[in-house]
Amino acid sequence: MSRQNDEGCGVSKVFVSSLALSHFRSHRRARMELDGRPVALFGPNGAGKTNLMEAVSLLSPGRGLRRAAAEEIIRRPEAIGWKVSAEISGPSINHDITLTAEPGQPRTTQVDGKTAPQIALARLLRIVWLVPSQDRLWSEGAEGRRRFLDRITLSFLPDHADAVLTYEKAMRERNRLLRDDARDPAWYRALEAQMADAAVRIVNGRDDALTRISAAQNGAATAFPAADLGIETEHPCQTVDDFIQAFEGSRPRDLAAGRTLIGPHRADMSAIYRDKGVPAKQCSTGEQKALLISLILSNARALKAETGTAPLVLLDEVAAHLDAGRRAALFDEICALEAQAWMTGTGPELFAELGDRAQHFEITEVAGESQVAAP
Repeated sequence: MSRQNDEGCGVSKVFVSSLALSHFRSHRRARMELDGRPVALFGPNGAGKTNLMEAVSLLSPGRGLRRAAAEEIIRRPEAIGWKVSAEISGPSINHDITLTAEPGQPRTTQVDGKTAPQIALARLLRIVWLVPSQDRLWSEGAEGRRRFLDRITLSFLPDHADAVLTYEKAMRERNRLLRDDARDPAWYRALEAQMADAAVRIVNGRDDALTRISAAQNGAATAFPAADLGIETEHPCQTVDDFIQAFEGSRPRDLAAGRTLIGPHRADMSAIYRDKGVPAKQCSTGEQKALLISLILSNARALKAETGTAPLVLLDEVAAHLDAGRRAALFDEICALEAQAWMTGTGPELFAELGDRAQHFEITEVAGESQVAAP
């Protein structure tokens, strides 16, 4: 399905064509039929707009834009489990995805009626997002920036998630040995070899992602600033042997600390506001927000250049933090990408510049239950 409406906003090649929720947070029941245009969700705070976007974010590997456990998503007070059903459509693609979670049980994934691992979702649909909690990305600790970078990397390289999980699992076992004050080198070698192999994949994946983002920023006509990105690490290693030697050499210090002190889990992403030559953490709040939007747009642009298909773009409460000119520029960029962007805001006026280039839905809350209506 691909068309261009009268105002020039194209329809993404792969998009969510239907979404149904059951007992998902504030939504007892919800169903949306979609045609691929951007989706504008408006309504008062607490009505359930972000809950809809969270459901969409779960159509990709991981714990979604809130990083919530399956148990936390169950609607209260019923607590009978939740379900998300979505149809993914495109010119030669049509898949049904079903996510469910029963009380006390992990989330399960089905694709076209068959049980599938979460990683399978990354091969069906690419999703990038920006949420208000990320506004503090440049001023808070490195963990959030690593997670942001790994999310970007995963959008390009679905196997990146496997590398991260393999590394973290082996590191947990190594940390257990360190806390137990284990001294036999043989107990560490196998774990460190696993960590080293996964670490090289992580480092190479992150480097590749930043290269793609930088290329997508260069020469792009945009109202949002470009950033020069880098990765900072105390012990730069490139090969498996480099990491093995580094882990072995760090054992005395790690034993004293009771945890692993070197490796890709200690890296940090840096960003310089290109036009001003100023680190992002020293920029104004508005400039930091604009840089984040620029990175998300560059991520989407790079994915489309590589795959020919725009990813889904989830932008929670983004319109409220932009003036009218930059807001209109954001909408124009989304339409130029032909992306099905999901955006939230408190009022319909925030999406006035989109007109019928988007589908508009009003979200309200009645007696503790979210309602979805197309005005």
